[in-house]
Amino acid sequence: MEDSYVLQLLEPKFKEFYLSYCGYAKCESLHTVGPRCRPHYLIHYILEGRGIYQVGDKKYKLSKGQGFLIEPETLTFYQADKDDPWAYVWIGVGGTKAKDFIHDVGLNSKQLTFQCSYGEELRQIVLSMLKNTEPTISCQYFLQGRLYDFFSVLLREPIVEGRQEPSQENHYIQEAVTFIRNHYSSGIGVSDIATHLNVNRSYLYTLFKEHLRMTPKEFLVAFRISRASEMLSVTDFSIEHIAHSCGYRDVLVFSKAFKAQVGETPSVFRKRDRADTQNRLLASQEELDEIMTKKANILKVSHNKSN
Repeated sequence: MEDSYVLQLLEPKFKEFYLSYCGYAKCESLHTVGPRCRPHYLIHYILEGRGIYQVGDKKYKLSKGQGFLIEPETLTFYQADKDDPWAYVWIGVGGTKAKDFIHDVGLNSKQLTFQCSYGEELRQIVLSMLKNTEPTISCQYFLQGRLYDFFSVLLREPIVEGRQEPSQENHYIQEAVTFIRNHYSSGIGVSDIATHLNVNRSYLYTLFKEHLRMTPKEFLVAFRISRASEMLSVTDFSIEHIAHSCGYRDVLVFSKAFKAQVGETPSVFRKRDRADTQNRLLASQEELDEIMTKKANILKVSHNKSN
């Protein structure tokens, strides 16, 4: 990933609805994110280029002017196009009323994508957020106001809810994922998932391989480790506490599984992630402005030539 800027807030002032993080990224060819789950709602808006977004067995091909919603505790995957990789802005939101605000703009489990004609305004809102990184109350109020501005732009165009009925196989997958989402912390296994769905393990294996391209065990481990990586990033909980919260009773087993998935131990991941976040926050406003100014000049020259 290149030209990536992220603002991450660890201690939000507002409880009902707040900005947890936001960012801008211009991706390299075939850059992928996931499979991964997040603790908050995320909304991505595509500024240019193309890519795919996948939730379960549903795959969406998206391009400039479109966006997509990532729901909490949902394993997702997205990838930039090989020939025309996308650039996007995103915001992550949380709070006791976050679900209501998301539904206000027409997004939900049945409607995960949208179209918006006001991309430049959304871009400017996120860039203004990225320029206000000071840990002051004034800055927090500014970010809260900009968050409402972002949602007000989305509300200008109605989003029509999709109502496609799932097949029986899709229904099993959705039920399995919901069961994992609700019980992953309690140490469930593949047998528990099969019992909950009232199907045998071999049929469950076939469904997951066909629709999700991974086994039920692989999906469960990926979900747990993804959730653990988020907790390592945004909380100060001990590694033991995070292991137990993600369904691992043995910290050594958790560390081994985490390293197999991520490539480094939980403690190394947390240290590096915190350092990376700090470096991003220290990216100068001048550097960010320079990138955006270059893009604006290119567009201006292109516009003048066309006239």
